[in-house]
Amino acid sequence: MKQDNHSRSLPETREARSRFRNTIGKYILKRSAACISCGLCAELCPHGVHSRYPNFSKALRPVEHKCIGFRCRENDYYCIDRCPAKALTLRLNPVLETMGDYRWPAEMLIAHWEMAETGRLPTVALEYDLGCSGGGFDKIRFKIPRPDQYLEIDDAAIDLSLDLNKRGDGRPERRLSLPCYSGGMSYGSMALTALTGRARAAAKLNTLTCTGEGGYPKEFIPYAEHVITQVATGLFGVREETIQYAPVIEFKYAQGAKPGLGGHLLGDKVTPEVAAMRETVVGRSLFSPFPFHSVYSVEDHKKHVDWVKMVNPRGLVSVKVSTPTDVDMVAVGSYYAGAHIVHIDGSYGGTGAAPDIAKKNIAMPIEYAIPKVHQFIKEEGIREEVCLIASGGIRNAMDVAKAIALGADGVVIGTAELVALECVRCGNCESGRGCARGIATTDPELGQMITEAYAEQRIVNMYMAWRKQWCELLRQLGFRNIRELVGRSDLLVHLDYLDAQERALYPAAPRQTMII
Repeated sequence: MKQDNHSRSLPETREARSRFRNTIGKYILKRSAACISCGLCAELCPHGVHSRYPNFSKALRPVEHKCIGFRCRENDYYCIDRCPAKALTLRLNPVLETMGDYRWPAEMLIAHWEMAETGRLPTVALEYDLGCSGGGFDKIRFKIPRPDQYLEIDDAAIDLSLDLNKRGDGRPERRLSLPCYSGGMSYGSMALTALTGRARAAAKLNTLTCTGEGGYPKEFIPYAEHVITQVATGLFGVREETIQYAPVIEFKYAQGAKPGLGGHLLGDKVTPEVAAMRETVVGRSLFSPFPFHSVYSVEDHKKHVDWVKMVNPRGLVSVKVSTPTDVDMVAVGSYYAGAHIVHIDGSYGGTGAAPDIAKKNIAMPIEYAIPKVHQFIKEEGIREEVCLIASGGIRNAMDVAKAIALGADGVVIGTAELVALECVRCGNCESGRGCARGIATTDPELGQMITEAYAEQRIVNMYMAWRKQWCELLRQLGFRNIRELVGRSDLLVHLDYLDAQERALYPAAPRQTMII
């Protein structure tokens, strides 16, 4: 029976403020000792940068991340000019040169923090659709739509749902309310409060999250209808009851960030709780084998799929693979083995537990893999029976839309959810106490930096901000349903294949010198 969730009410967006007293913004706004505490700045600013409590003589420190910067000069409430004591100074934040990386530059990080805080698109002039990588989705643009295509319809009239079961095999025809769901992050690689917050957000949004290969903590059970159980090569924490909990069971054969290798979890992260869940030894590094040593053919793979279908008669089966050159053949083999979802994971994907030596980005970039698989399964006559999911470096709402236009039905999001929780991309994920933000840690003290409610609301807010972008894009293209966008690569252009005159019509990727 089809679960039609398009009509479900949307979750509420509420302000979820930063956990940190001194937030990071694009600008630095300072108030000098010359301030006479007149309160004019607090009266003038409509963005909430300046505030003061009633019956409190001093103005509070400016909330810098809300400041729209030098473009405020056009307004009559520009605090720098209106301050009678000339006590305010404004400049670009120099930390932007050192924060982030070429795929996730500082402005993209700050923008996603603001979306996660407010549930709205940023008011500050930030570039959050494009990075500085010089390739991949940063070189792809949607063609400029014709003005007469624009649909004057509300967001509520636009269908963004994703169907997971197209096979018509009698199993539940699960429909998600968004064209994406959360990627596998294991208990051991992440703080339990952050993981449970992701599950709570998935339930609110009517989408899914994934256990990763670290087992199924009891905290997930109340949200079981929205939690995928992952079965990976190490079989850590895999039990009959955890397979029966799940609406979807995911076989992880490979990961785009480290194809040809199994999972890693270094000893610093293997606490007594993690060791008990994975039935292993405290402090001992864990390395999953590669591949499944019971699978060396499509027939062996079919035995795996048949096994979980017998254990969980209502569960759908997803197969996650990396993107080798024959990924199209792998996708077809997975379909004939009985999979409902083929999940291809490209080379830009993240990993919160593997050491640097394992992260070589040797898989095919996801923007090449998606159309390759989409076209091949179309030629095989099975495209309408496969739910094709893509992941691996899909960072923002426009990357999601580009992946769908290239041929994916939907995408899996990982790193962006951690950025919503105020990840700064410092790259210390594999270390037990290395995460300064208390996200990718199993240390009980650091893990308490995040509450489940905070993680839930920040992730809900980010996706609701993304939803606004998707709806506006579909309106511009004249679409009422995101499924109309699947495979429409004719709506995309690659900047490298345009002449200079045509290229000038599209926004250029930001060019930024970084200190990395």
